[in-house]
Amino acid sequence: MTERDAIEVDGRLWPSPWPAEDGGARRQQVGRMSATLGIGPDDSFEVTSRMAIASTMVVLREPGEVYLLCHTAGEDAISWVEQIDPVTLETVRRSPDLPGGPTWPGGIAAHADGSLYVVFGRHAHRLSADLAEVHTVVLPRRRPYNSFVVLPDGHLVTKDFAGRRPTAPDGDDLGPSELLLLAPGSLDIVASCSLPEPSIARLSADGDDVYVVGENSLIRVRRSGPTLEVDGSFRAPYRTMEGQTFGWDAVIADGCAWFLDNGAGSERYSGTLRGNGLSTAPLHLVRVSLADGSVAIAEICGLAGGVIANPPAVDPTRRIVVGYDSGNGVVTAFRYGPSVSDPFEQVWSRPQNHAAHPLLYIETGEIVLHDHDSERQAEQVVVLDIESGRELLRADTGSPVQSVLFPAAGWGRTIYSCTFFGPSRLALPER
Repeated sequence: MTERDAIEVDGRLWPSPWPAEDGGARRQQVGRMSATLGIGPDDSFEVTSRMAIASTMVVLREPGEVYLLCHTAGEDAISWVEQIDPVTLETVRRSPDLPGGPTWPGGIAAHADGSLYVVFGRHAHRLSADLAEVHTVVLPRRRPYNSFVVLPDGHLVTKDFAGRRPTAPDGDDLGPSELLLLAPGSLDIVASCSLPEPSIARLSADGDDVYVVGENSLIRVRRSGPTLEVDGSFRAPYRTMEGQTFGWDAVIADGCAWFLDNGAGSERYSGTLRGNGLSTAPLHLVRVSLADGSVAIAEICGLAGGVIANPPAVDPTRRIVVGYDSGNGVVTAFRYGPSVSDPFEQVWSRPQNHAAHPLLYIETGEIVLHDHDSERQAEQVVVLDIESGRELLRADTGSPVQSVLFPAAGWGRTIYSCTFFGPSRLALPER
C-alpha cells in the first residue's frame, strides 16, 4: 500500500472529503477527496464567517451536509451538533442538548454506518444524520474525554484527558489515563486498558494499533478482537532534557509517529497562545520509528517559552515536515531522510502566529496554516508552498481570536476553519 493509499483508505468513515478530525485516525490532515487548491496569481478567497461560541470542528457527509460541533464551558458543560448550510454557515437543524461534563474540546465523526458519533465531557453519543435520534452513554471517569479514533472495523477508541484545564478545580487528579474500546451503534464498552502514564494528546491509530503520546513516552496499544493491551515491547521515551514538557497529537506517516513537545501552558490560552508557554527548554519536532521506537528531535526555533497544542504536518512525497512554536510565533519546515537516524535539514523558517491543526494538499504541495494578528485582533488563513515557505494567499477569517482548533477540506476549492468564536468558509472560484 502506498502512502497515498493509506491516506485514502482510513477505517470505517463516511466517504466524504472530511469525515473526521484531521481527516482520519492517522491524523495526516489531508482531504480524502480534495486533491488541490491550485492557487494561481489572480485567486482570492471569498470569506463567510459566523459567530458560534464555542465551536470546535466541522465534518462532512453527503454533498452539502456539513456538521458543526459546539459546546459550552465549565465543569457541567453540554455539547450539541448543528447541520449548517455549506455556504452561508447558518443553522439548518440542531440536535438536542447533549450531556457533557468537564470541558475540553471533544470530537465528532461521520461513520460509515450512517451515524454521527460525538465524544465530549464524560459522555459518548450516537446521532442520526438528521440529528433527531440520539443514543447516549456515560463514560466511567469524571474527566473530559478528548475525542476518539475509528478503527477499521468501525469500533471507537477514546481516552480520558489528563491535562490541566482552565476551569479544572485545584488538586485535579492527573494520574494515568485509560483507553476504552466502544462498539459502534450501542457504544457499549467492549474493552478497557490502563496506560502506564497520563496522556494529554489525542489518540492516533494505524489499523488496529493505537498510538498514545503519553506525558513522557509514545505508547502503542494493540487491539486484538475484544481486547486492548499495551505493547510491552514498544515504548519510546521522548522527554529527555530538563525543561522539556509533554507532547501533543501524533501524525502517523512514513513509518513513524510525528509530534511536537512542550505542551505545558496550553491551558493558559487567552485568545492566543503567543507568550503563554511555560517550558524552559526549546520546543521540538519529535520523530519516532514505529518499527523500533527510536527517537529523533529537532528544535523549531531554539527559544524558551514555546508552547503548542496540536500536531505537525508531514508530506511523505517530498519528505518535508512542518512544525511550529505558537508561544514564540515561528513556523519551520525540515526535510527528513528515510531513517530516523538521518539528520533533519531545515529548508525554511518564518515568523507566523500559527496554533491550529494544519491542512495539507499533497498533490500541489500547498499547506494551509493560520496567522493571528494580535494588534488587529484578526485570525487569518495563510496558504504556503511547502517546499519554499513562499506565501501563496492569505485572508482574514472574521475571528478575533487565534484558532487552536480544526480546519477541514471542503468540496472543491473550499476550506472550513474553526475558532472558539465560530466557523468560517474560505472558497476559491471553481474552475
